[in-house]
Amino acid sequence: MYRKWVKISLILVYLVIIAGAMVRMTGSGMGCPDWPKCFGYYIPPTDASELEWQPNRSFKEGQVIIRNDSLKVAVEDFTTSATYNPASWKAYTKHDYAIFNVWHTWIEYINRLFGALSGLAILIMAVISFRKWKQKKRIPVLSWLAVFLLGFQAWLGATVVYSVLAPAKITVHMVMALVIVALLLYLLYIAKKKHKNYNVSFGYRYVVLFAFIFTFAQIVLGTQVRQFVDEQVALVGYEAKSQWLTNPDLTFYFHRSFSILIVLVHLVIWYYNRVLDYGLKRTTLLLFLVVAEAITGISMYYFDFPILSQPIHLVLAAVLFGIQFYMVLQVFQQRNEWKSS
Repeated sequence: MYRKWVKISLILVYLVIIAGAMVRMTGSGMGCPDWPKCFGYYIPPTDASELEWQPNRSFKEGQVIIRNDSLKVAVEDFTTSATYNPASWKAYTKHDYAIFNVWHTWIEYINRLFGALSGLAILIMAVISFRKWKQKKRIPVLSWLAVFLLGFQAWLGATVVYSVLAPAKITVHMVMALVIVALLLYLLYIAKKKHKNYNVSFGYRYVVLFAFIFTFAQIVLGTQVRQFVDEQVALVGYEAKSQWLTNPDLTFYFHRSFSILIVLVHLVIWYYNRVLDYGLKRTTLLLFLVVAEAITGISMYYFDFPILSQPIHLVLAAVLFGIQFYMVLQVFQQRNEWKSS
């Protein structure tokens, strides 16, 4: 039962990552300008008229309207009269972004919905983890750490909105998502009753570890490149894709060149697993993901960010990270290593 909820939590966290990638691709990050609600609603509006002041209309405390290109928040429950009363409203002070786009709003809302579902699943996982206390005390301790980290991730999400999508905060938000993925994979692994022992060589084991470290570093570099792209989008506009990487900084060139090393290392992992028959099942998938990641990166640079190339690039990186981390756990597995503590 516990491992089932770990798997559900992991799937939902990956869905959050996928939804977040779609948010970034479509520029929907400010689709809900407040947090945790969306324009003051638990279920966001579907039409701009719902965010307009109207006479003889009931509003709940905290609901939002757009008036004179700014957000106004209802200070209490009330019904409007024939004229607008400024005393019934207060200005939204977290930021000055006041644009409604129904598609952006609902894309961002779905992202938040997956986030809430993942939080619920992780909370259920943590409650069930108490059954493992006598078997392995680490399991409930780390399960509740996952709850804490997801709460911290939610707070980071709020700061991203309040900062009007500051690139550095988006980067931290992404890295924290990968930390949660790694923790859930570790819990999934140590909660398993039996593990296969892979008799890999000392050198091969550390090649796998270095591949994981290199890939994580590459993902962090990629977030820095993405920050640069975000800044260029702000300067030249979302439609001018051909100009986003016209004059990239040094980080981009390092990120591009480092990808060659990543491909070569994974080719070594795949080749020696096959030749020496180590029995690791996911080396072919890893190599495929690395090559696909390189192809999407090349397409973004040379073909001006084709549709879906950005979210696919990000999601492939997250999946690659997860599989690599699990493989690190497998190759460093020793007999009797996971005794109860």
